[in-house]
Amino acid sequence: MMTDEYLTISDNRIGEGYYTEKRSKFLAFSHHVTTVEHIKELLAYYRKKYFDARHVCYAYMLGTSGETYRANDDGEPSGTAGKPILGQINSNALTDILIVVVRYYGGVNLGTSGLINAYRTAAAEAISTADIEKRQVEEEVVFSFPYIMMNSVMRIVKEMSPKILSQNYDNTCEMRFAIRKSLANQLREKLRKLSFE
Repeated sequence: MMTDEYLTISDNRIGEGYYTEKRSKFLAFSHHVTTVEHIKELLAYYRKKYFDARHVCYAYMLGTSGETYRANDDGEPSGTAGKPILGQINSNALTDILIVVVRYYGGVNLGTSGLINAYRTAAAEAISTADIEKRQVEEEVVFSFPYIMMNSVMRIVKEMSPKILSQNYDNTCEMRFAIRKSLANQLREKLRKLSFE
């Protein structure tokens, strides 16, 4: 069973979370991201904005099937910050997301379980205040054809409703489409059949 949908958060707004424990403050932010470059820019922004914070920990997941991910403890004991943040991303089945949790140390050590709970709770809140969206995995289909076939091609476009990414009408016409992954082969097949009509 091929799935061509995934969950992410909207890029319209930043989700925010806040947690405090024994005077330590945890500020959490969730962002919609699609590239490692964008993640690096956001991390640089938070490190600069909260330069006086003790830790800027984060986790991210990228790709429609979550193939690229990372968790960072930024000096907290190993596995107490980045992992619980990533755990929240996983338990909500999200991808194309970055969660940053900034910690201001309150002078009292929280211990391993206290840290894990604090980072997990702050991250969960940053997700709960974001807008979760279901998106479709799309595939690109390129089709070249003689101009005389234009009406037949447009009939298929009307029937299957792919997005038209580009079109070039010359001696040979070429159209680039984006369509839901599970329908891409069907679209290819219908277009291919036209060439034999």
